[in-house]
Amino acid sequence: MYAIVDIETTGGHASAHGITEIAIFIHDGIRVLHRFESLVNPLQEIPYFIQVMTGITDEMVSSAPDFEELAPRIYDLLKDKIFIAHNVNFDYSFLKHHLQQCGYELDVKKLCTVRLTRKVFTDLQSYSLGNICRSLQIPIENRHRAGGDASATVQLFELLLQNNAQPHIDRFVKKSSKEQSLPIHLPGEQVDQLPQKPGVYYFKNQKGKVIYVGKAKSLRKRVSSHFTHNGAGKQRQEFLRNIYQISYQVCGTELQAAILEDAEIKKMWPIYNSSQKRVNFQYGLYVFEDQRGYKRLAIERKRKHLHPLYTFGMLWEGYRMLWNMIEQHRLSPQLCYLDKTPAHLSVPEGYDDPPQYNQRVEEALESLRHELPSFAVIDEGREPGEKSCLLIEQGKFYGMGYIPENMALKHLTKLKKYLTPYPDNDYVRGLIYRHTELFPQHLVSFNKTS
Repeated sequence: MYAIVDIETTGGHASAHGITEIAIFIHDGIRVLHRFESLVNPLQEIPYFIQVMTGITDEMVSSAPDFEELAPRIYDLLKDKIFIAHNVNFDYSFLKHHLQQCGYELDVKKLCTVRLTRKVFTDLQSYSLGNICRSLQIPIENRHRAGGDASATVQLFELLLQNNAQPHIDRFVKKSSKEQSLPIHLPGEQVDQLPQKPGVYYFKNQKGKVIYVGKAKSLRKRVSSHFTHNGAGKQRQEFLRNIYQISYQVCGTELQAAILEDAEIKKMWPIYNSSQKRVNFQYGLYVFEDQRGYKRLAIERKRKHLHPLYTFGMLWEGYRMLWNMIEQHRLSPQLCYLDKTPAHLSVPEGYDDPPQYNQRVEEALESLRHELPSFAVIDEGREPGEKSCLLIEQGKFYGMGYIPENMALKHLTKLKKYLTPYPDNDYVRGLIYRHTELFPQHLVSFNKTS
């Protein structure tokens, strides 16, 4: 048994908007058995543009029952039926949310006539209800009213049944089917074709612009999980409506996928990745020579056109390293900007000879270079015959890529030819260091002459 539904609302998402009209047609797969239709008082003003589009005004709904009054009857009509609508997730999200507010939990199978029509009539230029009806010569009256649109959806559903839609329906309503939950514009084949491998996926809008980037241990499983709950919020509904395509890159490991995701988000700045747009206010260790010939070390915020000797995610990390260098190599806190006494007032005691002082600075930097680790993380590749490789060189993330499975890891110069450089930051380094702590068997260290 089917419940063919259409609603009119005051806006695009259920958490902040109300229902102004509802129509439910109970259908047995042959004919309509029962019809329910009612205006609904949304208990809020109807925006003017919606009044113009639907013809439903504030005056019309002022004496209509509110949703809570209608909820018992609506739930009774829907509770044991297959819920059908054109763009089913929109109507379902509203009714599920508002029924839940009234103490009813709607949990039924769904069937979308947009997705079903795409399967049966594959060559239509548009799958909006109005355009489908024009293309298939289905009469539609009272457009943008719940009764009129629901009646047209009934006729479309019956035409689909006449054109061998039943096998598709049987597949769509299975619990394991993704068709009940996929975004309206996203072809199911794009999800089915995703590999069960680690990687990065890209959701794109109608114009092909990337709107979301994500990482996955299993691309198909992770992408499918995005659509397992419909949600009533504005951002969730807009997100689902804007997904038209999926593309992806396979990675050898989940760690590589996490690093690639971070780089792609920072490069593309997708609109729906707001929580992952990490702005890395990194700090760097810099060296320069002042007018008196002294080489000076300084911890500064990372500059775009200057290359730091080393970077830090937190300012205190840089100060801790610099103080260690000062103590071990007898450097001047004043010349390292840790003693705020103006440097031009006096020459620090014991450091009146720039060449001698500068020699100690060079020794400190050389010691730092030797102390910073250089190592590779070797793990599974994307396919047989290769291994994935991530490289940390002198404490910095150099890049990643894939190397032949039996390649001897002796020389950094040779290894780098197989790798793509990626931006270094504290988040990526943290991922790599945590991975090596958990899986030390994946680490290959290099000596200082590699």
